[in-house]
Amino acid sequence: MKISELADWMTRGGDARIVLDPQSGLNRYHSAPYPRDVLAFASSTANDLSADAMAFLENEFASGAAKLESGEDYAAYLDVLRSRVSAAYRLPTGTDIFFAPSGTDLEYVALLAVAGRKPNGIANLLLGADEVGSGCIHSAAGRYFANETALVANVKPGQDIKGLPPIEMGDFPVRNPEGEAFDSESLTGQMETAIADALAAGRYPLVHVVHGSKTGLVLPHLDDIDRLRSRFGDDVAFVVDACQARITTQAIHDYLARGIIVFLTGSKFMGGPPFSGFALLPSGMVASTAPLAAGMESVFRRAEVPVGWAGADALPDSGNAGLALRLSASLFELERFQQLSIERVTRVVSAFNQAAGRLADQLRARKVAAAPAEDAAEEQEHPIEMQTLVTLDLCHDGAGAVSRTLDFDAAVAIHKAMTADGVRLGQPVRCVKLADGRWGATLRVGLSMPQVVRLDGVGDAEMAEWLQSAMDRIAAALEPRLG
Repeated sequence: MKISELADWMTRGGDARIVLDPQSGLNRYHSAPYPRDVLAFASSTANDLSADAMAFLENEFASGAAKLESGEDYAAYLDVLRSRVSAAYRLPTGTDIFFAPSGTDLEYVALLAVAGRKPNGIANLLLGADEVGSGCIHSAAGRYFANETALVANVKPGQDIKGLPPIEMGDFPVRNPEGEAFDSESLTGQMETAIADALAAGRYPLVHVVHGSKTGLVLPHLDDIDRLRSRFGDDVAFVVDACQARITTQAIHDYLARGIIVFLTGSKFMGGPPFSGFALLPSGMVASTAPLAAGMESVFRRAEVPVGWAGADALPDSGNAGLALRLSASLFELERFQQLSIERVTRVVSAFNQAAGRLADQLRARKVAAAPAEDAAEEQEHPIEMQTLVTLDLCHDGAGAVSRTLDFDAAVAIHKAMTADGVRLGQPVRCVKLADGRWGATLRVGLSMPQVVRLDGVGDAEMAEWLQSAMDRIAAALEPRLG
């Protein structure tokens, strides 16, 4: 399949996940870096490039993108992108931005930021490993997660990256076996014990926070984070996994003000093409970091690292045109979305949520709660984080009664078959258990920033009609496959 030159560039400069199948013209997530005429609510997994974003890139790079393979030109353009990120989120002065080929690669940034603080390495405490990217289990442990990086083609998943300190992993599930989210207080209590244990063992604790998980969870609460900070002070660091980009500007500011790193990607709610990512580093953090690990020369290019990070000069001084294009397209979508008031966004999100609720009822499915039971009101208080993504539990109805016994593998097959019919939803996620202990079938229906912007431009009646038509198409593609 022949694609445009700019689309071809966007399939380079990453790992195998962005490579297109020569027959289908799609990557392994059934998406593409060019516009397509399909019905897609797949922003929790990966998007196709929007027509508007492609038009923006064609204007921005009318003479082509090859010059971005030069280290000097790439560095200059990433500085432009840093300014665009800063303006879009109105970032505090001094915030640094570290670019990465994917959200999975961002895990290395947090490890680098705290390396050398304790003699026995790092205790990396993950929250909800099943609700973050699958490759993150490797990268959070300081290992390669694929057979290649954006720079090197001959690495092995699970292979340690040279120069990183010893890393001990900890994992705290965010849901019980019935799929109900744990409350913030109980999770924080577990973290508090793990932090103390890490310090007693001479390891520096790095605690992950989720803000908009694969099912929309935001845990733990800020006041519980503050309690941990109050007890342990500089002997603990936090990083927020907001890679879904379902997060408000104010929430980003709240984290940065507490000295917390924030991860974001352009390829989920932001609506850009897969894959791209960036870490927001609180002011002053870069100056206090240890020199970059030697193995980072196989992962990052020099221009992607904030100025002033010791050891960055040892990284390759080359460009990555594909990543620059993917980032630029994603920021185009972010900039349009950020022009909308929260009231206008809430109008669209509320209409989407109502339509998705009717879809769940029609399918005899249950909407998986995006908050612990005691925090149910938070779904109304956090429309961007918790209501732009609906996870359908296909095994239980709205009252919790068993409606079918499809397992996770069946959901994977259904998802693939629907994609072939031109209906793309978010991939299944393991968050519901069947009576026999197997993971149950789920699918995710998610809005994207481009969709919010488009629906904001129409009246209530037209928006409701379009959303109902879209849900009817989803039901028509899904119902025959549910049995």
